[in-house]
Amino acid sequence: MENWINILGYVIGVYILICLVFYFLQDFFFFRPEILPRHFAYQYAFPFEEVNFDMEDGGFINGIHFKVPNSKGVIYYFKGNSRSVKGWGKFARDFVSKGYDFFMVDYRGFGKSKGKRTESILYNDGQHVYKWLTTQYDEDKIIIYGRSLGSGIATRITSWNDPKMLILDSPYFSFFHQVKRYGFLLPIRWMLKYQIRTDHFIKKVTCPIFFIHGKKDRLIPYNHSMDLQKIVPHQSHLFPIEKAHHNNLPNFSEYQDVLYDILNDDDFFDRYLKKNYKAE
Repeated sequence: MENWINILGYVIGVYILICLVFYFLQDFFFFRPEILPRHFAYQYAFPFEEVNFDMEDGGFINGIHFKVPNSKGVIYYFKGNSRSVKGWGKFARDFVSKGYDFFMVDYRGFGKSKGKRTESILYNDGQHVYKWLTTQYDEDKIIIYGRSLGSGIATRITSWNDPKMLILDSPYFSFFHQVKRYGFLLPIRWMLKYQIRTDHFIKKVTCPIFFIHGKKDRLIPYNHSMDLQKIVPHQSHLFPIEKAHHNNLPNFSEYQDVLYDILNDDDFFDRYLKKNYKAE
């Protein structure tokens, strides 16, 4: 009997230790930043400007702004959870080639951006930058694009504003829902610092929404987009990319064709969404 009590005590101790490690180190599990010195010089094939924001709480946000002649608007791109805009800037080509300016910032702790990072700070920084963008573009020329981790943040910012549209690339139903898939034995609901409830935010979005998701995505399964689309069926459309995984969507011509049509083909917009779209 005593041995069983000892074993039970050991198991409980290990479980508590795992919970503590998860709680205090979850930022290291979820975010994989590339840190850059302030003097680092970005280099890209397209003309761009570096943009900096000094935040009221002492934080610092760094970003890049690509511009094309006679642009049709701007893509405000919320990136994934790894590296920095140094590498993510390559995705500008998918949008400037389609006639749009492209704007992206690093989250705090990534690249040159500095300061404390929390879920509310991610939203506040995103909103601050959006308000700056509205001084550069009319709101109906701003398209918000959220990729992977950035999809939930993008949806939150869209729910507070009225951009032309929201494009979600490989989104999660909620960050809580995604993490629970892997940590189902832990009390995730009470331990997770980043809930990012895309499923809640999307209900308050009033602009058109387009989902693009690889059907072979194992990191964030395709059914996450399906479930989100079901929440807002009359103002959204889901485009599956049959053979795409999580990190290779831009490599598929189907993705590029769909993206081009969403951004540039008014008939495409009418056919897939406008006839059913009723903003609340």
